Amino acid sequence: MSAGVPGPVAGARMTGDYLRSVGKIAYLWGWPLVNMHNRLSTMEKLPGPGLIDGVVPAASPGSIGMLHDYITPAERLVACPNQDVVYGNGVIDARCGPSVVQVPDFGGRFWVYQVVDQRTDSFVRLGAMHGTPPGLYLLAPESWDGRVPDGIAGVFRFDTRIAVCIPRVFMDDTDSDRAAIQPIINQVMVYPLSEYTGQLHTTDWSAAPIFQAGSATSGARETQWVDPVLFFTQLPEVMAEVPPRPGEEALYGLVESLLQAAADPHVAELLTSAAVDADASLVTPLFQFRNIGLPRPGHWSTQRNGARFGTDYLSRTAIAKSNIFVNTPEETTYFYQDLDSSGERLDGSRSYAVTFPPNQLPPVRGFWSLTLYNEHHFFHPNELRRYSLGTKNKDLHHAAGGSLTLTASATAPADDDLRSNWLPAPTGPFSLFMRAYWPEQPILDGAWTPPPVTRFR
Repeated sequence: MSAGVPGPVAGARMTGDYLRSVGKIAYLWGWPLVNMHNRLSTMEKLPGPGLIDGVVPAASPGSIGMLHDYITPAERLVACPNQDVVYGNGVIDARCGPSVVQVPDFGGRFWVYQVVDQRTDSFVRLGAMHGTPPGLYLLAPESWDGRVPDGIAGVFRFDTRIAVCIPRVFMDDTDSDRAAIQPIINQVMVYPLSEYTGQLHTTDWSAAPIFQAGSATSGARETQWVDPVLFFTQLPEVMAEVPPRPGEEALYGLVESLLQAAADPHVAELLTSAAVDADASLVTPLFQFRNIGLPRPGHWSTQRNGARFGTDYLSRTAIAKSNIFVNTPEETTYFYQDLDSSGERLDGSRSYAVTFPPNQLPPVRGFWSLTLYNEHHFFHPNELRRYSLGTKNKDLHHAAGGSLTLTASATAPADDDLRSNWLPAPTGPFSLFMRAYWPEQPILDGAWTPPPVTRFR
């Protein structure tokens, strides 16, 4: 608590209704923090950089693993992956000290490194849109007071125990670009400062070791990173990992008063019940895109504070639940869709079209894509292995007047001209997700939004 500002009185009586009510708010607030804590617990079991189950890039804390191609539909560690970039992924643990981040020369290719703290707020500016020059950079805990070695181009500091680094490097969906990108991504690395030599390291990510950990590919849903039954037993450690920001002291005092009272088994039982209730009634509905974000025409929604949530705890948890690890809006703007233009739930048993009028494609300096997800926010496996369409595709069919129509349905279009523009859907509910990487001002100020999703059969 701030000096001179008293908080809750220790030992004060609390009614059951109070414990349940405040406990539910604590669950909503703390859900992303516990989520990140438990991701670190998984990565601590890895022996080094590689691929979990041969699918998900990951590494022991302080490093990253890197793919050498698009991610596959089997992945279950992070909902809403994309197939526009080659991904990397790793966790930084402040207790292990700083890590070096390599930025190779991408030669005009779009790239961005997302690095967020345990609050899922970004604390770096590394990417094409930031004009970042090639070099070696440092991710360092705020408390680290060691010497920054010669040759480090910049230092980015974080004040939580955990940070996550996710490089994204754009790749066309062509064999030629798959070959061309390999020497570049083989220099995309993050590793502990103890391994620093002053020179770029290189590794062959196509030969990355495979680690077995079935949660990366098992089940239909995202890995359950937060267990409401365990939430309040994990929260004390998590709060020690994430210090309050200015203005959050009172909130921390309120939550800590619950944790102190939980020494009483009856109180602990009430808080566990509150967490289970909050998971079902507060957090689970935030998975549905139609329940979150800023409404836009045609039933689309978006958000304007991704990776810089601050004290917007509702948005922080909504994004962490539905599509965690988003970039800042200037790096990527996201548009979400569960409904067609009439407000009906998207369903693959019907056919839909998204038509961009002439000269009305998403205004971006990077790239754009439209991705289709099943009801669990993962790719729907299909024979074409096609999960998104956009800049990466070189065979999209444009109408004579210049418009572009993308379609989505469980059955392929009868018109051959539209087959290259078709996103295969499951027979049940699905969602659409538009990404605009390095968006131009009309997207950032809301003048441009995606066309409506119209049902035509």
